[in-house]
Amino acid sequence: MLDEAAFGRRPRRQKAVGVQITKDRLRAELEKRRSSRSADERDRVAADLAGWMYSAPFRLEYDVTVAAYVPFGTEPGSIAQLDALADRGVILLLPVVPAGPPGPLDWVRYDGPSSLIEGRWGLLEPKGDGLGTDAVQAASVIFVPAYAVDKTGIRLGRGAGYYDRTLTSADADLVAVVYDDEVLDEPLPADPHDVRMGWVLTPDGGFRELG
Repeated sequence: MLDEAAFGRRPRRQKAVGVQITKDRLRAELEKRRSSRSADERDRVAADLAGWMYSAPFRLEYDVTVAAYVPFGTEPGSIAQLDALADRGVILLLPVVPAGPPGPLDWVRYDGPSSLIEGRWGLLEPKGDGLGTDAVQAASVIFVPAYAVDKTGIRLGRGAGYYDRTLTSADADLVAVVYDDEVLDEPLPADPHDVRMGWVLTPDGGFRELG
């Protein structure tokens, strides 16, 4: 069971290193819990998340650009989620992790499962010419991977900071995708540079506005 005492009970002037230690501990606990989920549960979750693409509270049509990602490892979801978005007719962008130290993500247009190749760290990424880090500015909806999100929109990511660097100036509806029990009542530890999510998507609860 997740250690709820870790949330929101830091000393008021705790140093940044303490926040990082807390975040790392939470990531480890959440990863362990995700890894314990059965294959049948993961398959059901993936199907449910894909189904929610057809009843999203956002306008998703041919002239709308959406940014998403290919779920990796224990992350909820599957390529079916991307195909459901593509079926809506949107222009769909997927991230490409650039070489070198963490920085803003590059983006390439998704052209079906056959367009995906293995990229950095084993992530599936679309092949093709990169559109540049600014391409995400055209998106009106951005789906963001997360380990957890609290009800104020604070997101716990993997820790490298790629998305926080990418989303700093994004003018879009930001949607964290997590399991239902990863939407937390207690506040998550946060740094000043953390970008807040406006929405969360879960397999049972669907889209919910945060904040």
